[in-house]
Amino acid sequence: MLDITFASSINALILGLSIASIFLVAALGLTIIYGTAGVINMAHGEFIMLGAYASFTMQNYLGVPFFLCIPLSFLVVAVIGLIIERSLIQYLYNRPLDTLLATWGVSLVLMQGVRLIFGSDPKYIQMPSFMSTNIAIGDVSISLFRVFVFAVAIALIGAVWWLFYRTDFGIKVRAVTQNKEMAASFGINSSRVYTMTFALGAGLAGIAGSLFGVLNIVLPTMGMGYVVEAFLMVVTGGGSLLGTIIASGVTGEAQSIFAFIFNDTFARFLVFILIVIFLRFRPQGLISAGGVRR
Repeated sequence: MLDITFASSINALILGLSIASIFLVAALGLTIIYGTAGVINMAHGEFIMLGAYASFTMQNYLGVPFFLCIPLSFLVVAVIGLIIERSLIQYLYNRPLDTLLATWGVSLVLMQGVRLIFGSDPKYIQMPSFMSTNIAIGDVSISLFRVFVFAVAIALIGAVWWLFYRTDFGIKVRAVTQNKEMAASFGINSSRVYTMTFALGAGLAGIAGSLFGVLNIVLPTMGMGYVVEAFLMVVTGGGSLLGTIIASGVTGEAQSIFAFIFNDTFARFLVFILIVIFLRFRPQGLISAGGVRR
């Protein structure tokens, strides 16, 4: 009996890492957009949805293998994000309420556009058959695809960290985030930085959609649930990359442990309550993004 309880506890902790990786993949693009440009992107969930539909289209109509669909979904959604930023968002910086309303309108347009093109019936993304197996270590068992999602989350963290802290583009992004006027005096084009950052955040949402389309059915409304979780991770983390990573990890483990003790629905309720209480006493989040955005 003790062995069964121990194995179940370990399973819960491992599942918590899996949930945390899903939270992180969903929130990563939103963190980059909000942390750099201060844009509250209400269309982030629809970018995730577009990534899922891009993978579905490439897989079912073009015969593209699933693993190749993931980077291609990044490119497709990044281009869509770039077009939206250039045609609308760039005129609304420093106007947070207008940006919030505009991106909410964009989300409705994207959702309805996908519904008109693909219909409202559910779609499915097929993963390679070997990914549907479980990895068993003693009494502990976990889906191989969830391990893959966790590995992708780690890879994305490494890639984003390298991009922002080891490249010229990252230096420009951090300079614009700290002080846009001072960065401009050094010849940095803040408008171009914002455009590329928005496209990058949208592309990361596309990767999330490609992965989440396997875990759930693909629907025009699928992004609505993920955007709530993504916003919670970003706000709780304080808008910084490290804060979002920590918030995702803690929240994923807490939800898994509570689900093990109670049930999944009550676990989500408890997690949301704890987040609200935390933000009541620390509204700036775990790690506030440094600097003053102008």
